[in-house]
Formats: sequence, structure tokens, C-alpha cells
Amino acid sequence: MDHHEHTHVTELGALTAGVGTHTAFAVVRLLRRGQTRAGKPFYDIRLSDRTRTVAGKIWSDASRAMSAAEDLKPGDHVKALFEIDEYKGALQISIKGLRAATPGEPGYDPVVLVDEGHDLVADLLCDVLVFDIETVPAHDLRKAPSTIAQAVAKHAERNEWDVSKVMSLSPYLGQVVSLAVGNGDQDPRTQDVTVFVVPPPGMGPAQIALLPSWIRPVSEPELLRAFWTLAGQASCVVSYNGRGFDVPFLLGRSLIHGVPVRVDLLSSPSYALRPHLDLFNVVAPGGGFGRGPASLDVVCWALGVTSPKESMDGSMVAATYAKGDVAQIALYNAGDVRATTAVYQRVRDGVLRFRDDW
Repeated sequence: MDHHEHTHVTELGALTAGVGTHTAFAVVRLLRRGQTRAGKPFYDIRLSDRTRTVAGKIWSDASRAMSAAEDLKPGDHVKALFEIDEYKGALQISIKGLRAATPGEPGYDPVVLVDEGHDLVADLLCDVLVFDIETVPAHDLRKAPSTIAQAVAKHAERNEWDVSKVMSLSPYLGQVVSLAVGNGDQDPRTQDVTVFVVPPPGMGPAQIALLPSWIRPVSEPELLRAFWTLAGQASCVVSYNGRGFDVPFLLGRSLIHGVPVRVDLLSSPSYALRPHLDLFNVVAPGGGFGRGPASLDVVCWALGVTSPKESMDGSMVAATYAKGDVAQIALYNAGDVRATTAVYQRVRDGVLRFRDDW
């Protein structure tokens, strides 16, 4: 950047679409060189600070920024000059100037650029994040106000569910007790899946210490921070029906715990492939209406993929958690991620590679 560089520094979380240029200090999370159909080079870039992760482009007409990008790598701290655009309903920045941040310069504090969840997942950052959650009731309904108990009872009766299921499906009545994450580019047969679990109140330190290393015990707020940090780093977050359940649940729990949401995984159209690829919307467009069931279990069976539902299903999680068997829940949750990864790779190689937006 030159003498025209702006002195006012903006946090990425304060950005909204509009006219004008902005300056921000940020961490490079993704930097990938590409080429337009006309043969001109560009960079895909993702920048983050403690408040937000934002996707952007460096076009060939920003020659200095293009040159600077050649010497940068993920994890580097930078100062960026950019304009704000909207692309397919999502916020995107167009980089006009870019350089490495200089220690001691006004407005630059390297400590506050890294979000709270980074230490939890520093060894798990990946480009394609596959995830799944498991939830259980968070409250004793007998101690809730009568109006709340009545609302739950009516919902259960109307849907012919038990009360536990009603609470487990609501972020305001339930909680996340397991988050499984994996790298979608790995072979699902040998994929390293890590599961963050929230130990139940009666589980003591000695029992927690016996958990295998791929299971990481955390509090629910730490679990949420871990998820948003990983999702903010990834160029694509993959789920199965994540738009219908997982992401709204994580948003609700983040709201309750005051955990910053790092990336918008909901407002883009349901058919969008990035930043959130919900496989359910690819294999069962329109919610599968009129085409029969299209659950992950059904799709796995049809594709010849091993399904974790053969040994456990979501209806068993609350009772298993109440017994303190978080290892069994983690095993089931990890199986869901491996199954989702296998479906993703079949969809990626058989369908998505033919789409211009992939």
C-alpha cells in the first residue's frame, strides 16, 4: 500500500455491504491462486480477526496486492485495503492493497486478531470441514416455569414425540454434547476424526482421563468456539441436513453463551455450495418432497457406504449421555462424519465437478 492507505482500521465483524473502502488488520486463513476464463490470474483469500471471517478476491488489476500475495501464507498477519461486494447473497471483499503487518504500527495488536477457539483446534484446521453434532436436553423440565413445561408437552403431543426429543431438538431447551469434525479431503476409511465432548456432571476426572486422545473433553462454550474457528478457516463446510438442524442449533447455543459466530453458514441460498455445502440439498433437492425418505442412513445404504445408524441412532443419545457413556456417543458421532465424508466425496467427484460454481 502507498501514502493513500487509510488510517482508520475496521474490525471485520463491523463490515456491511456499502460504498467505500476499508482498512483492516487480519490473519490470512486461505490463499489460493486461480485463473479466470479469460486467462487472467486471481487469488481467493479468506481473512479473519477475532470477530469474523470474510472471503475475498484479489484481481489482476490490483498488481501490488497480487505481488504481495505471492509471499504470504495462511497464518500470516496482514493489513488489507479493500472494497465490499455481495456475491450470491454473501459478503465478499475485493482486495485493493495488501501487505504484511508491521509490529508496533498503530492499530495492530497480534493478540486480539486470533480468536479464542484457535488453541483448541490449531492442529485441526483444514480446507474442507465435515462436521456433525449430537444434542441432549439441557434442563430438568420439572424445574422450568409451568408455561415452558406446557409448551414442551403440547409440542410432544402434536408430533407424537417424547419430551426428551422435543428438548434435544431445540437450542433453547437442549445442549450440544458432542461435535465431530474431520477433513473432507481425507479417505473416509482412514480419516482422522476428532470429537469434542461435554462430560456429564457426574463424570469425574479419573473417567475423563481414560478417554482416548481423539476425544477432547471441553465445556459447551469451548465446543462452540472450536466449531466457529474451524468453520471460519475452511473454504467449504460440509454437513448432512446442517441447514435444517446442526447450524441453527449451534447458532442458538452460541447466542445463549455469547460465543461469536465466525462465518455465515445459513443466509446463502440452500443450493449454494460455499461456504456451506449441505449434502441433503444436493441429493434430495426440495427436501426430497415426493421422492421418499432421503436420510443419511438411506443415502448411505443406496451408495454402499457404511452407516453408523446400524449400531446407534440419535434417539439413543440422551439416555446414553445420562449413563455417562460419552465415548459411545463420540464413536457414533465420528461414524456420522465418516459417512458424510464418503457421501461428500461421491457427490464431489460425480456431480459437483461438472458445476461451474464448484
